[in-house]
Amino acid sequence: MKPNINRAKFRKALSLKNSVLSIALSFAAASTLQAEGDSIEPSTLSADNIIAKVNARPEGEHVIRNFSIELRDKNGRTRREETIAHRRYFTSDKGEQEKRTIIFYTEPSRVRGTGFLTYDYANPNRDDDQWLYLPALRKVRRISASDRGDYFLGTDFTYEEIKKEQKIEASDYHFKLLGEKEIDGRQLLVVEGLPAKPQIAEELGISKAIWHIDPSIWMSRLSEFYDQNGNHSRTMQLEAVEEIDGYLSSKQIFISNHKTGHSSRIRFSNIDYASPVPEKLFTQARLRRGL
Repeated sequence: MKPNINRAKFRKALSLKNSVLSIALSFAAASTLQAEGDSIEPSTLSADNIIAKVNARPEGEHVIRNFSIELRDKNGRTRREETIAHRRYFTSDKGEQEKRTIIFYTEPSRVRGTGFLTYDYANPNRDDDQWLYLPALRKVRRISASDRGDYFLGTDFTYEEIKKEQKIEASDYHFKLLGEKEIDGRQLLVVEGLPAKPQIAEELGISKAIWHIDPSIWMSRLSEFYDQNGNHSRTMQLEAVEEIDGYLSSKQIFISNHKTGHSSRIRFSNIDYASPVPEKLFTQARLRRGL
């Protein structure tokens, strides 16, 4: 009888092995299908899905970085300004995420001490909070939602663009996928955004925006903005991206203003996702006090 018991054990072990193998093969097949799905996914996504992927791109819980701003006027004269910026995500008592950013100008001396603080709320029904501190006036000025399309401290970037950091407020627009376009050897997804309400068009100062989104990084490589009269007013180019501490990070952004002949370029450096960013940094009192 002993040999029969061994055969029974063998059949049981073989059956178990086959079950495990079957499960493993199922997972492998699913993984293969997922990989194949990922490879064709960009061409099958809707405009809303594409913008959702742009906004879902991981940014890390917090970051510290320097950025240099180069401003060039229509006559080719340039000036440079230096800043240091801190950003951190918070979770509110209601479980909603908010992003807080504080920027301090460090050079040149005429702008040193200037500060910008923003609370970017995930709830689209709540206006974001923004404050600007100008040392010459020695006071903090609140920036209302109606001013978010104004240019940020003499640059060609708006307050909204500085705050959003290559992301897009989805509730501001109705999106339409215009197709795909090859630029510099990259196949980009072209998405048009029309302001959802006349009030939003007035706040942002645009009639439409067009983003050329690279699905390999889920950022817009080329963004075009049209003023409220339908004129092509500005073009923004993402010139350099680098993976730092596991996060895709903008390294250089250029924007040209077609109406004024002015341009601005931001270069990011010393990007640090590891060092802690204290909660107490993001206050109006700290904005006044500076670094």
